[in-house]
Amino acid sequence: MLKYVNTGVVFQEIPDETTLSVNISGCPNHCPGCHSAYLWQDIGDVLDEQAIDKMVNCFGQSITCICLMGGDNDVVEVQRLADYIHHKYGDAYRVGWYSGRIRLPKSFERQKFDYIKLGPYIAHLGPLNNPKTNQRLYRRVEDGSFEDITHRFWRNTI
Repeated sequence: MLKYVNTGVVFQEIPDETTLSVNISGCPNHCPGCHSAYLWQDIGDVLDEQAIDKMVNCFGQSITCICLMGGDNDVVEVQRLADYIHHKYGDAYRVGWYSGRIRLPKSFERQKFDYIKLGPYIAHLGPLNNPKTNQRLYRRVEDGSFEDITHRFWRNTI
């Protein structure tokens, strides 16, 4: 069972999207230097279909993407919720998943997602907006493959 602590409409997590960020608790990764260490705890409200519907009813057309931030403790449930969003809401929302995993599990069905971020936070490498980061954000393209779009977070510096 997944639980979420809070949500927010954000503009920097997924390029070109107005994203409803859903912060999921129970993170098993415990990355040193994590900016959201409170999400390591098993706290919050149940994240299920009813919770998703309530969020969609609240934010409606002001968002274009729903991003599940975490959920590494129950990847099967993360996939199931992504599938639910696509089936219930069709093309109205893209679905993203931010994971601290190094790679996807073999049985993971990535086609349920439009965006997938992989990689633990490693302080000396920095977050996605640091060109030295180990983290990567991938976007599903028309042929079903995923392209690395991490560079979209990097500002050109002179």
